[in-house]
This record gives sequence, C-alpha cells and structure tokens, in this order.
Amino acid sequence: IIYFFDFKIILGKNGVPVAENFRLEQSTIADTIQVGQVRVRTLYLSVDPYMRCRMNEDTGSDYLLPWQLSEVADGGGIGVVEESKHDNLAKGDFVTSFNWPWQTVAILDGSFLQKLVPQLVNGRLSYFLGAAGITGLTALLGIREKGHVAVGANQTMVVSGAAGACGSLAGQIGRLEGCSRVVGIAGTDEKCSILVQEMGFDAAINYKKGNVAEQLCELCPGGVDVYFDNVGGDISDTVISQMNQNSHIILCGQISQYNKDVPYPPPLPPDIEKIQKERNITRERFLVLNYMDKQEASVLQLCQWIQEGKLKVRETVVEGLANIGAAFQSMMNGGNIGKQIVSVSK
Repeated sequence: IIYFFDFKIILGKNGVPVAENFRLEQSTIADTIQVGQVRVRTLYLSVDPYMRCRMNEDTGSDYLLPWQLSEVADGGGIGVVEESKHDNLAKGDFVTSFNWPWQTVAILDGSFLQKLVPQLVNGRLSYFLGAAGITGLTALLGIREKGHVAVGANQTMVVSGAAGACGSLAGQIGRLEGCSRVVGIAGTDEKCSILVQEMGFDAAINYKKGNVAEQLCELCPGGVDVYFDNVGGDISDTVISQMNQNSHIILCGQISQYNKDVPYPPPLPPDIEKIQKERNITRERFLVLNYMDKQEASVLQLCQWIQEGKLKVRETVVEGLANIGAAFQSMMNGGNIGKQIVSVSK
C-alpha cells in the first residue's frame, strides 16, 4: 500500500496555498517490475517555492509542467532501491530525481534516477535536496554567473529571504567567493541571530521591525554592490534604491509575488525601474537549469565546503508524508529555517 497526494481543489493564479489543497489516499502498485525499472522506498521529499507555480494550469514557465488535478504530485526526492531490474542500479543504492512522486513506495524508470554517494555529504542524504543539490547549485551558480563577485573588490552583498533554503547558502557562498560584507534580510529575530552567529553574515535585518531602508543604509554605508533577490516586492524595491552604479541583482526568486497574477519576473515600479536604468544595474532572469554543464564541478565544490565546515547547513524537517501539505504551506509563509524537508521513512 502506498500513499500519495493530489489536489482537492486547484488554485487560480491568485490565491494562497493551504494544506487542504492536497489529499491523502491509499493505492496499490504492481507486484512485479519490468526490465529497466526499480522499486524504491522514499526517504526524503522536498517542498520549494517554485511548486506554487505548478498549482496553476499555466505555470508561466516552459520548463515547469503543472500538477494535474487528482494526479500524484511530484518534486525533488531521495529514496533507496529495494528491487532493481536496471543494469546500473542495485538494491541498497541511494537515488534521487527532480520528479519524484509523493509516495512512500514507487516503481520508477531507472534511467531517470541519479545515484548518490552519501560520503560526499558526511552521510546526510537530505543535503542532496538542498545544499548539495539544486538549491546549492542555484546559490553558487547564481553568484558566479550573475553576481560578478571579485576577490579584493570590497563588494557588499545583500540577501533577501536570507534564512531560507537558498538565501542561507547564498550569503555564505558570497563570502567564500570574495564579498567583503554580507547582510541578510529575514522575518524573525531568531532567523537574524542564526544568520549572524552561525552562518557568518556580518549583520541581519528583521524586516518586520523598524525601518528597513534606514537599517540598510546604516549597515551598508558604501551602498550595495550585489543583491541576491529571493523575495521581490517592497523589500527588493528598498534594496535596489540603495544599490551602486554598475551593480548586479541575482534574480533568484520572487516569493512575495507567487500568489499573485503577475508575469515573471514581475515588473519593477516606475521609480525603481528608473533607478535601475540610470545606475546600470543588471537584473536578468536566472535559471540554474541553463548551466547544467557546470553541475558536476559545482556540486563537488559545495560538498567540499560542507565537509570542511565552510558551508553551514540548516534544515527544517517535518516527519511523515501525511504532513507534506502543511510543510508546503509553512514554507510558503516563511516557517522554515534553511531547507524545508519532509522525512518519509528511515
């Protein structure tokens, strides 16, 4: 018997996702597998902001397919092979996929699975969904491809959504790549404290307290050279207004806009767009999938930093497949610190 989720209702382009958008059901899978297939037991699943786009019939992206009403949802996942009829996979292998079904047990085509080496992440398999996976790649390649960070250039980086899965890594990687000052923006005092005390940020701003513009001006007296943007909206407008001439925005995400019917990336307000153009600030859409030729080397770099203790990793783990809807809702509301993970089985 397996359990899987599908939509109880489907959101339009405007709307806030809730746990009740998903339904738990029982079903059965085949007793036997075919040549090329493997039977896997799910260990970990990932819930991420981009999944909100998959709740619309039109995802707004040519690389994301919408989830189908009353079909099994899917996303990043990790599992262990329990039976194999694929030449390159054996019982006991740990594997991952970007399109892992939200099930406790599944029969998958082995050719679409990537074998994992637990030793690369000190045995923390879930890291392959975050710091050593697509999240870490997004942070690292975003900074390298769009941030124009140079050692010795005395650059200041600001990260919004800084305590989230990508932001918490991006600030640390910005430092490792050469930024002299890193300032994070997050939504609670606890998050801000973790950023500074645990992850090496120079400072952090709780955007729910005080005047963000004034705090940013005080903490970045020389202006902002690189902005790793995870949120969009008013916070990003405030940061952009304090960016320097010829500075760079890494357009990673716009989570504050995902529940609204707006194009991606959302247009800037006229006064902020004027600042961007006058100061020659780059703001180009960044898609990590366009840089997969650099994936292997980049993952190895991330794993090396993890092993050396240079990249601190935080996870918020929810136990049980039945709670994945609530985990998704919490993540969309900023309830996570670091990567949001759902632990399905041990």
